[in-house]
Amino acid sequence: MPSPTPYRRYLHLGMTAFAAALCVPAFAVSLSVPQVQVGPPVDAMYRCPGGKSFRVTYFNGKNGQSFALLPVDGVPQLLVATMSADGVRYQSGFVTWWTKGRGGDFYDARKDPDRPLLRGCVSN
Repeated sequence: MPSPTPYRRYLHLGMTAFAAALCVPAFAVSLSVPQVQVGPPVDAMYRCPGGKSFRVTYFNGKNGQSFALLPVDGVPQLLVATMSADGVRYQSGFVTWWTKGRGGDFYDARKDPDRPLLRGCVSN
């Protein structure tokens, strides 16, 4: 078999390097949205019936928006406050965190959109 031409060899090396770059895991970068100014974060630890507990960090924007950062399947998820007739409902994709006073309910629409997976969680 004849040896590849220099062009084909460089093309092969380039394609190999490109494919290797795609396999490198992504590194987390912090999110900064200068247009949305938030006050100091507010942390709350919630305990739910059955022993489950987790921390939620709330961010209140100076423009009226608010956000909640909480773990979903062990991964931090940023939820945005949406319209609610009672309390504050934070949502992102399939996840809903609905709070009223010191209490909160966690919904996962992949499992059941109408019934919370965690009901009656209370912050300290």
